[in-house]
Amino acid sequence: MLEAINLSSVPAFLLILIRVTSFFVTLPIFSYRNVPTHLKIGFGFFLTWIMFYTISLPEIPLDSMFILLILKEALVGLLIGLLAYIVLSAIQIAGGFIDFQMGFAIANVIDPQTGAQSPLIGQYFYTIAMLFLLAVNGHHLLIDGIFYSYQTIPIDSFIPFGDERIAYFVIDTFNQMFIIAFQMAIPVVGCLFLVDVALGIIARTVPQLNVFVVGLPLKILVAFVALFVSIAFYVMLFQHLFELMLQSMRGLMELFGGA
Repeated sequence: MLEAINLSSVPAFLLILIRVTSFFVTLPIFSYRNVPTHLKIGFGFFLTWIMFYTISLPEIPLDSMFILLILKEALVGLLIGLLAYIVLSAIQIAGGFIDFQMGFAIANVIDPQTGAQSPLIGQYFYTIAMLFLLAVNGHHLLIDGIFYSYQTIPIDSFIPFGDERIAYFVIDTFNQMFIIAFQMAIPVVGCLFLVDVALGIIARTVPQLNVFVVGLPLKILVAFVALFVSIAFYVMLFQHLFELMLQSMRGLMELFGGA
């Protein structure tokens, strides 16, 4: 009897494992390359083991619908984690705006977390944001999002891909992400724009002065001063960005659940 009960619960356990590991493929912090793969697999397995005994699960038969449920669970984990990662990419976009004005656009670095090229200032902002996220236990909230996803997206239901609200929600999230990136870049880009105006006036009034030689170190100095002065403003924007990330994950889960 115990063996029959255990065998009947294996499909539900596999579906939970697929959703959790799919979350970890794209979810910020957990999906980075500097997190060992063995840790991701082991943590996903034990988290699945805990969730298996804490959420109510229906009996799922092993039939043709089980394959579709596997694909659904993988899509849920990948898409929700990807949306959270896209929201946090506003930091890299803001850093790209700032680097372009500072003259650092030609000095991109390899991001060890993703393996892609990223701007210098964007990487600096991203490091501060991740440390801030860990300091306020934001990674616990991400794990809570994985756990509470089963309240909005039951394990035996499917995603309503025909719902146009999902597309509108993703587009609106993209808009808010670009707005936050623009707000993050405004202090430094605005100061550098004033420096460009001042250098243009100097170039017209004092033609003997080579503004191209003076302009680059001056813009770098002004940008660093603006970054130092605006650091409290950036922390506030990081907090707003994290709230947007969690709200976007919750909103997408509700739409996937047909709410």
